[in-house]
Amino acid sequence: MTELKMTKGSANVFEDLGFDVRESQNLLLRSQTMVSLVLWFNDSGLTQAAAAKTLGITQPRFNQLLKGKIEIFSLDALVNMATSAGMRVGLSIRPLTSVKVRKATPSKTADTAKRRLRA
Repeated sequence: MTELKMTKGSANVFEDLGFDVRESQNLLLRSQTMVSLVLWFNDSGLTQAAAAKTLGITQPRFNQLLKGKIEIFSLDALVNMATSAGMRVGLSIRPLTSVKVRKATPSKTADTAKRRLRA
């Protein structure tokens, strides 16, 4: 019998699937917003056409949302739809303790701005 090797996943399934950190965060936020919109629709009793009109999109585009076509929806568009559905959208940002922040190297623009402030 072959033993299965188990690896503990992170809190982000997209990162576990191999997406880079920035893209995995964006995908996670988009998927969470899409799930909220689908739940809103399921609870609304609206038809797809009426729900699409409420969200300010076409019915075929709304159907793509229901089918989970995450690649065709930007986070911005999804936030706008959630707001149109009467949801309050928030974003929580906090530092990761395991990530060291790189010190930024000053750019020429920053040096010019500093000189202007001193003048």
